[in-house]
This record gives sequence, C-alpha cells and structure tokens, in this order.
Amino acid sequence: MEPDINPENLLNILVATDIHLGYAEKDPIRGEDSFIAFEEILTLAVENKVDFLLLGGDLFHDNKPSPKCLHKCITLLRRYCMGDSPITFEFLSDQSINFGNCPFPHVNYEDPNLNISLPVFSIHGNHDDPTVNWNLAALDLLSAAGLVNYFGCCTNLQKVEVRPLLLRKGSSCLALFGLGSMKDERLSRLLSQSKVDIFRPKVHAEDWFNLMVLHQNHVIRGTSAFSYVPEAALPDFLDLIVWGHEHECIPDPVWNPTKEFFVLQPGSSVATSLSEGEAVSKHVFLLRIHGKKFKTEKIKLQTVRPFVYEALALSKFDSLQPENEDQKTMFGKFKKEKISLSKKATPNSPGCP
Repeated sequence: MEPDINPENLLNILVATDIHLGYAEKDPIRGEDSFIAFEEILTLAVENKVDFLLLGGDLFHDNKPSPKCLHKCITLLRRYCMGDSPITFEFLSDQSINFGNCPFPHVNYEDPNLNISLPVFSIHGNHDDPTVNWNLAALDLLSAAGLVNYFGCCTNLQKVEVRPLLLRKGSSCLALFGLGSMKDERLSRLLSQSKVDIFRPKVHAEDWFNLMVLHQNHVIRGTSAFSYVPEAALPDFLDLIVWGHEHECIPDPVWNPTKEFFVLQPGSSVATSLSEGEAVSKHVFLLRIHGKKFKTEKIKLQTVRPFVYEALALSKFDSLQPENEDQKTMFGKFKKEKISLSKKATPNSPGCP
C-alpha cells in the first residue's frame, strides 16, 4: 500500500474476536481478565483513531450474561464509544435490511439521540448466540441500548441470505458481509446444497473491497465432513475473510491460492481452555483498506494473562520407567522441576494481578 495515501480515502478498522466477557468471572484471580483485555482493545481503537471496531463473535462467554458482566460491558462501551468525534465514513446500503433484526434498524451513530464517536459492529458467536425461547442474543441488549451495531443474524435456517453493509470513505468502498454463528453441520450442508446466497453490490461490483466476518470451525473436528466450514465453499469474489471462533492467533493473513482471497484469524483475547492454541500470543489487528488493497498490522495485547503450554511424553524419561524402584520419589522431583516452567509465565503485564 502506497505511503502517501490521502487519509480521507483510507478506512481504518480495528479487528478483534472472541473476547468472552464474563469468562471465569467468579474466579477471585482471573475474574477480571476478560474485562481488562476488552478495555485494552477499546483503548487501542481510540488511540489509533480507527473508523470503527469490528468484532467477530463471542463478545460474551455466555448467551445469558450476568448482571455484573452486562454492567461492566455497558460501562466500557459508554466510556470509550460515546463522544463528539466525527464519523468520517458513509453508510450506503438499506439499513432496514442490514439491521432488520433490531428494534432500531439503523446504525447508532446516525441516531439523533446518541453521540457515538467509535462505532462497534459485531456478529454473534456460538457462545452468545440467540436463545431458543426469545430468539434474543446478548448483543440485542447492546443494540437496543444504542451501543453496538449488531448484524449478520440469520433467522431463516433453511435458506441463508447474506447482504453486505455498504460503507464508503472518500474513494474507498467497503462491502462488509457478516454471518453470525450457526451449527457447523447445518451451515456446511447448506453451502454444499447452494442454499447460502451471498449478494455482491449491484453497482460497480468490481470497485468494492469485499470483507466477510464469520464465526465457525475453521478445521475439521470429529469424523463428520460437515463439522467445519471449508474455505472452498465460500465465494471467490471475497477479498478478505475475518475468521472468528478459532482461539489461536495466526499473526498474518493467509492467502488461499484456489479461491484467491486472504483469511485473517485474529484469535481470542483471553484463554478459555488448556490447549496449545491458547498459548500463542494474543493480538488484535489494525486493518487499513484503500480501494482494493489492504494492509494489516498486528498489535500484541499487553494485559493478557501469560499462559504456557507444553506436552511431555513420560516414556522418554528413563528415571520414570516402571523398573525404577524409587519411581514415586523420582516422579515428585521431576514434577517439581517441570512446574517451574510456570516461572516463564510470571505476570509481567499491567493487567495481571
């Protein structure tokens, strides 16, 4: 991307996924981790003066977050997203279609009763998806309060239609496609049956940068071929896909030579399981779009609790073999030495108590 680009033609977006607000909130040590990371993300968005914050699902760890969790989330959004800073991009598509699932079907920064300086656009994930009884997600509460622009909610599970949010800043045009989390088996089968329609912009289709955000399994899990969404099933007119749900951060966009699009997997901002992928450094991404070109800049989160993962094969250690009479003592010594690994994860960031 050229260094002398007119900033009036440059879209700046901060991208994050899987924040999992409320994870382990009753834990006396880790209970604040998700909120601390979210505040850092919002701070980065404000400091970098981005046009908007894009979230790829699982803002909440539970689809019925506790009052404490909702209170903290609303407090942070009001603190960092409300203000007098001007919004420098236009919304061109039919908002009644894009936000048809919302009681106020328009972007919050165009609401005359609200002062929004940092718009937040988000899809739902598998943790904070709409509940069965009321068909409401936790994001519906934030949407009704005017704090988040909730899009990509599909109510027809037999025929999926994805229509883009059309945004323009100067000469740069962005078609933002969103699809909230669905059961992987269902979505994968619908894709294979050509029952998912992803609509391109009708006017000057080749001039739009096509960005899609989804929240699905990225790799096969289990024995079913439908346990994930293959990249090959997605349309090749897309330029970049932001892939939520996978917690491992892949620090650079990955090129798919067959489909000719890039895939960005930001990963989570908090570790929610003892897995190898969670031990990778956590990042958010500054996405800059100019015309049909884009550039990403990874920003390492500084307030994330350090986490170290290592797999050990005890069979490789002679001192722990069954023929060793003093095996119990040797194992205790071995365990003590290996637990010292945790010293590598000494909390050295301001967000860790």
